[in-house]
Amino acid sequence: MEQIISILHQVGTWLYPWLNEIATAIVACTLVVFGADINRFLRRKLASRSFVLRTLAFVLVNAFGYGLLIISVSPILARNMASLPAHWLLFVVIFIFFIIGAWAQGNRQV
Repeated sequence: MEQIISILHQVGTWLYPWLNEIATAIVACTLVVFGADINRFLRRKLASRSFVLRTLAFVLVNAFGYGLLIISVSPILARNMASLPAHWLLFVVIFIFFIIGAWAQGNRQV
């Protein structure tokens, strides 16, 4: 059992230099999965509005809203993941991507 934990610790240690990129990928994948729902919600709420307002809302939410969310949440997520022990970090990263993938599969996005 100690050998397995040692191997998991070694592999998890390799992830630490890449935590910023991993966190960005997690946030971006989450936005991809939920982006269609967010856009559908906006479309329903703004259906009776003018073309200019709908277009402006689309650009603000998709370009600036999602971008701001990615650059503000990713460092927080990376910092929190950096506090995990290496063997748990490996499990957490795999688990998060698995959950995002399962959610996408359930929403027929894969």
